[in-house]
Amino acid sequence: MGTLTIRMDDKLARELERLARRAGRPKSEIAREALRRQLAIQRFRTLRGKLMPYAEAAGWLTDEDVFRDIS
Repeated sequence: MGTLTIRMDDKLARELERLARRAGRPKSEIAREALRRQLAIQRFRTLRGKLMPYAEAAGWLTDEDVFRDIS
């Protein structure tokens, strides 16, 4: 398992501390979850960017276009 040390401003540190206390979870668990979500968002954006030319060629310009044609 790797280790990551980060610096954050006081306000963010207080928010993280409050959230951890309310959730009854360690700060590191909350930070890992946030990082996982951010990485998933980045993977989605990258994939979407690669697929957009194909979607546009098929006439799909919005999410509604995709769902309309799939159903």
